[in-house]
Amino acid sequence: MPRHKFSVDMACEGCSNAVTHVLNKRGGVQFDIDLPNKKVSIDSEHDVDKLLETLGKTGKAVSYLGPK
Repeated sequence: MPRHKFSVDMACEGCSNAVTHVLNKRGGVQFDIDLPNKKVSIDSEHDVDKLLETLGKTGKAVSYLGPK
């Protein structure tokens, strides 16, 4: 399963909880959140655009850093 890395503007536990919530709703993903470094690594067969759209639902600034 491909692994993708994203930068997400998270400042607190509530921000990381929002990321967890939207990714769990998407389904078909495994992910790790690195709150201090504002990074999210996602293992998924979903394409990058779908993952960006999903992360964008948090209302946070999101950018794709590339495959890991």
